[in-house]
Amino acid sequence: MVTVILRLPVVKARTGLSRSTIYLRMSKGDFPTTISLGGRAVGWLESEINDWISRHIEARGKSVHGVQA
Repeated sequence: MVTVILRLPVVKARTGLSRSTIYLRMSKGDFPTTISLGGRAVGWLESEINDWISRHIEARGKSVHGVQA
């Protein structure tokens, strides 16, 4: 298995979230955390971002007008 690390511009494009929203959700535990790439560079594991997106898609399917079915 190949591990792919995504940098911020790709994570923003895939999730539709802004930088500040990504870091806010990370601080609340509602978004995958970064891994250090050395120096000041960080990235996210692609598999964790894909899982996060999948969970949100599934949650949308279980909700009808904001009420859990």
